[in-house]
Amino acid sequence: MYLPPHDPHVNDPMRFKPLFRIHLMERKAATVECMYGHKGPHHGHIQIVKKDEFSTKCNQTDHHRMSGGRQEEFRTWLREEWGRTLEDIFHEHMQELILMKFIYTSQYDNCLTYRRIYLPPSRPDDLIKPGLFKGTYGSHGLEIVMLSFHGRRARGTKITGDPNIPAGQQTTVEIDLRHQIQLPDLENQRNFNELSRIVLEVRESSRKGGYEAGEGHGRQGLRESQPSPAQPRAEAPSRGPDGTPAEDGGEPGDAAAAAEQPSQSGQGQPFVLPVGVSSRNEDYPRTCRMCFYGTGLIAGHGFTSPERTPGVFILFDEDRFGFVWLELKSFSLYSRVQATFRNADAPSPQAFDEMLKNIQSLTS
Repeated sequence: MYLPPHDPHVNDPMRFKPLFRIHLMERKAATVECMYGHKGPHHGHIQIVKKDEFSTKCNQTDHHRMSGGRQEEFRTWLREEWGRTLEDIFHEHMQELILMKFIYTSQYDNCLTYRRIYLPPSRPDDLIKPGLFKGTYGSHGLEIVMLSFHGRRARGTKITGDPNIPAGQQTTVEIDLRHQIQLPDLENQRNFNELSRIVLEVRESSRKGGYEAGEGHGRQGLRESQPSPAQPRAEAPSRGPDGTPAEDGGEPGDAAAAAEQPSQSGQGQPFVLPVGVSSRNEDYPRTCRMCFYGTGLIAGHGFTSPERTPGVFILFDEDRFGFVWLELKSFSLYSRVQATFRNADAPSPQAFDEMLKNIQSLTS
């Protein structure tokens, strides 16, 4: 099991925890051992369900229990999973969320089902290289998100979930690469109302059918992504995996070319969070390459009353991006997972899209 680093250290490496192991014996025999718990390896079982899916089951679940009962198990889990003690957590809402996660995960520690995950395919005109990212999600701690590109949109799909948004729900964040946002100067960036005004103007413009060149939004606000002189616009239209025009039309290379502009000039745009916007990690970059309009998925416990709300996608560099959730007045920082996974590339774009549909259907 690959676990994210302890909250809020989003730039730290992933953690590794063995869950089971298989011993190959003579005459094609094999034994399976469960590695969960603190009493050492013990007898388990593995079953191939179907292609790209298998299950493990522990046959000695008493090895998962601790002599001090559930309280000791909870404190040990809290120290290992969160790097904290119960006394460190003062916020009542955060205590509730952590306890919910412990109860849920400990219920299913004896039988687990595994399904294959493909890494997203990469194209030269993507804004940045797609892949897995660690992200801060407020009181939920760090979660893993898969960033992928689909024509003129980018999507972040949760690979790990929480009591509000389960894993596989597409999409936790969605970025409209047609609608770039020009941030104001630093003084006005600190004004939350000013940022909200700019973002809501962009949202209204996108609802009316998109931005037309020549429409005024003042000095700050919406601007179309334009290719730099060194990155001429592609002549052929972007195509989807089935040969049809890519979603929303247009050339995704426009955004990728625009992303090159700050790096070519050697300068990034200064960036600071508005006053009143909370962030689990204050050590976020203070310059960014570019920003886009996006939406984030929020919901109540148990994925009740889900809705998409406006926000800002901030591209910092090749390995880090952020998202400002306007309605929550919250900021998520994402850092690329640097671990290498063998044999994880999708055999085709169609296979990747099918995988996204499958993991979403499991949580619907």
